Amino acid sequence: MGRSVLVVDDDPAYRAAVRALLEVDGEYAVSEAASASAAVAEIARGNRPDLVLLDLGLPGEDVFAAARELNALAADVVIVLCSVRAADEFGGRIACSPAAGFLAKARLSAAALSRFTAES
Repeated sequence: MGRSVLVVDDDPAYRAAVRALLEVDGEYAVSEAASASAAVAEIARGNRPDLVLLDLGLPGEDVFAAARELNALAADVVIVLCSVRAADEFGGRIACSPAAGFLAKARLSAAALSRFTAES
């Protein structure tokens, strides 16, 4: 396995689809969290993925606050925000976050994620 990614999404079917997509060629080892708070707990326990793919649509959670907390715990971990919604629907909040960027869920691929990890 190459790089590791923590997929943070409340939809287990989406997490499974991302796992299947990213692990198929062995480029990524995928771990999962169903909430931002679970992701923060994983990082606090010492899990240090290369990248966190963080869904902006997590119900009942301030994902931008979670991104800041993840960054405070592990500044070397690349955070990529994702959503089914367009980036411009979030105003300037994405640009003001510690995330490396935004990726539309429909555009998710190993190559798209590699672009973010290559920049780190």
